[in-house]
Amino acid sequence: MKEIGFIGIGVMGLSMARNLMKAGFSLTVYNRTKAKAEPILQKGAKWADSPAACAQGMDAVITIVGYPKDVQEVYFGPQGVLSSAKPGAYLIDMTTTSPKLSEEIYQAAKAKGLHALDAPVSGGDTGAKNGTLAIMVGGEQADFDACLPLFEAMGKNICYEGSAGAGQRTKMANQIAIAGTVAGVSEAVAYAKAQGLDLQKMLDTIGSGAAGSWQMSNNGPKMLSGDFAPGFFIKHFIKDLKIAEEGAQQGGVCLPVMEKVLQMYCSLEADGMGDDGTQALIAYYKK
Repeated sequence: MKEIGFIGIGVMGLSMARNLMKAGFSLTVYNRTKAKAEPILQKGAKWADSPAACAQGMDAVITIVGYPKDVQEVYFGPQGVLSSAKPGAYLIDMTTTSPKLSEEIYQAAKAKGLHALDAPVSGGDTGAKNGTLAIMVGGEQADFDACLPLFEAMGKNICYEGSAGAGQRTKMANQIAIAGTVAGVSEAVAYAKAQGLDLQKMLDTIGSGAAGSWQMSNNGPKMLSGDFAPGFFIKHFIKDLKIAEEGAQQGGVCLPVMEKVLQMYCSLEADGMGDDGTQALIAYYKK
């Protein structure tokens, strides 16, 4: 496996593509806005004018785009990946999207002699840059094994979760946990500020104990400094939580904490903050 098509050169995709090239893979890339792909093109990646062109002749195709509708178009559209991928190719969707859509891609790929995996990631832009992403994979075990060298170029905690859609369902559990955690950090900061504490000292103290978390260590300081630059967009987190909400309703599960955090993020998006990072939830407590 040497020739890789990569679709989606965004906040995450750019660094992931770079790490694949560092590992020795040859990349052909496509992005809706070509200018965003210029840094990777300057590193030697080839450009394709459509998803279909990006997939043609490739051993594997990796996609990481924005929303389920984008995944739908990239795979099933008239210039989609499924229209041109060569028999036996591996199709790896690393977008966080609907588990149902991942199952549909798997079935459509199988009918064409292709191998589809859903492999959403966690770790934000930092994990993408450092090649330390957590990667949750659904599909056939043999396909996971075949694609492991690709995953190892991009991540560290790489787990086979089960059949098609299992990667996405695991990612939903991840997002549900993050929702509560980032809200907890925000509330701790809001409380400490109201009590007149030294906020950085507070984070350093409780972050080394049972309250410690990735969100506290990484996003807590950003909350204090007002750094809302996106490692992960609020608008994309809202998309994820709505997918989780739909799955919870279908499964008859009540998730009151997640529902409340989703409402909070939707309120911030309505205030024009959808392109800020998830740490901007602290702004909700300043309203």
